[in-house]
Amino acid sequence: MSLGSFTSADCRFTDRDIANWNRDGAVLIENFFTPEELAPVLKDFEVLYGDKAPGAQSSARDNKKSGSIGQFEVEQFAHFDDMPFNCSPALNLLGMHPALAELARAALQAEDVHLYQSHSWAKFTGGADYDQTFHCDFKNHTLIAPSDDVRERTINIMIYATDVTNEHGAIHYVTQPDGDTVMNGRRPQFPDDTEQAKLKPLEKSGAAPAGSIFAYGIDVFHRGTNLTLPGARRYTLTASFKRAGNELIGWSAWPYHFMKPWETIFAHATPEQLALIGIPLPGHAYWTQRTLARTKERYPDWNADPYAGALRAAE
Repeated sequence: MSLGSFTSADCRFTDRDIANWNRDGAVLIENFFTPEELAPVLKDFEVLYGDKAPGAQSSARDNKKSGSIGQFEVEQFAHFDDMPFNCSPALNLLGMHPALAELARAALQAEDVHLYQSHSWAKFTGGADYDQTFHCDFKNHTLIAPSDDVRERTINIMIYATDVTNEHGAIHYVTQPDGDTVMNGRRPQFPDDTEQAKLKPLEKSGAAPAGSIFAYGIDVFHRGTNLTLPGARRYTLTASFKRAGNELIGWSAWPYHFMKPWETIFAHATPEQLALIGIPLPGHAYWTQRTLARTKERYPDWNADPYAGALRAAE
């Protein structure tokens, strides 16, 4: 099952969205996915996390020290998992959707992009104190700092499977220009208390309805916020892209997770979607009769016909 096909007529973003991305380092695009596309994804989230909610009347938890904006807690990541997931193809392929890849190509000015991270995250009112301090994500996406060359950077795309209002813990962020003004161009991993207080009045909300996406760079100051609506839930999927071959950026070494259900992805993804995680396209020199047979043995439900057909044509 593939979640739709992308053509120029199916473009879900505009030149203005890319201009906003280039200016602010972040862009919110509402209703990127349709309710029909989200329906099976939401079912998958319920399979994975539906029994994790603390209770319909749970209240927001607030463990902040007096005067602080927020903090990081292990509990915030209690319901957080990397792809692939133990559910249907819908959620597993959402981060590999062709329209997301097209957005990444446009934002990174790259013809070939790779998906290097995709994780699901469920938050519930009362499940934790989700209020965080401002931070940048490059701390765990690269060992150095993001490149000044847009082609060597990344785009993180947060996909909203549920409505995300401010009462549902919407992400808050500071645009690149505002962040540069406050920090004089600096990008500490965690700004100090004085800097946090200066960033706070400049924060914008990423609140948007289900099906929307929030795309941001790994050097954009942002923070999680608390769910305050009793009984609320927030289901999101993150898909992070980089230019293929960019070794400065990383997160998931996909083969490291070999015990996870990769057969679900191989059985349902297109060759173009598999290419996003580094699988050579049909016609690549990697594919021989032997590599085809051995890969097919590993994933019996994988459709090897396009690869075999390209191999026969080349012989």
